Amino acid sequence: MGSVSLLSAAGRRLEGKVALITGGASGIGECTARLFSKHGAKVVIADIQDDLGHSVCKELQANSTSAFVHCDVTKERDIENAVNMTVSKYGKLDIMFNNAGIIGVSKSNLLDIEKSEFEQVINVNLVGPFLGTKHAARVMIPARQGSIISTASVCSTIGGVASHAYTSSKHGVVGLMRNSAVELGKFGIRVNSVSPYVVATPMARNFFKLDDDGVHGVYSNLKGKFLEAEDVADAVLYLGSDESKYVSGHNLLVDGGFTIVNSGFCMWNN
Repeated sequence: MGSVSLLSAAGRRLEGKVALITGGASGIGECTARLFSKHGAKVVIADIQDDLGHSVCKELQANSTSAFVHCDVTKERDIENAVNMTVSKYGKLDIMFNNAGIIGVSKSNLLDIEKSEFEQVINVNLVGPFLGTKHAARVMIPARQGSIISTASVCSTIGGVASHAYTSSKHGVVGLMRNSAVELGKFGIRVNSVSPYVVATPMARNFFKLDDDGVHGVYSNLKGKFLEAEDVADAVLYLGSDESKYVSGHNLLVDGGFTIVNSGFCMWNN
């Protein structure tokens, strides 16, 4: 949490801004909601975890104004309602963070994966950001400003790390982001994505069957440093703030150099 304290000391970088965060009740989304709130943003948490979402909102009230809305990102009506509620309550939408996602089934063999299992991951991880981008753009275009950010993954740039469905969905997120950045740039709207290395959330631990040594030791490229959800939130804060006012169409990797390493052919392994 040290990075959060340093940023808070540096000033409230989102003062007066309104942010909507999907998947904001836990994990990276929750950390981002807390950080945004510390920096002065009015935060709306959209999630299917109602109890957790309401609980986080109550804690955020100490720093700023916040609200919760139930939202299944695979349902367009839910996304539309979340955006409409945000604008109705706070008058605008400055930052849309499409963060909700799932890892899905752990099957690695292409022949074992059911079509329905593949579609479930695509619906949450790719259709969700599409709907979030679409409805955020709907209210940002008239305002001629806004920042849309989606959570991708190191799996957006390489293969072989996760399932076919997850990897396909995250590649798709980056493609959607780039196309949207081109279309929405003429309205002054920036569109970017953030691609973290494995963050040791319960969901990631269960899927990869890793302990701390597995996450931070064997597979990590940057030794002696440990990626936490707060580090990803810092990157999202940058992309949401005016400090990145000329950054658009960018996939910001927060991976300690993991994706530039070919672990099977590296002269420094010996």
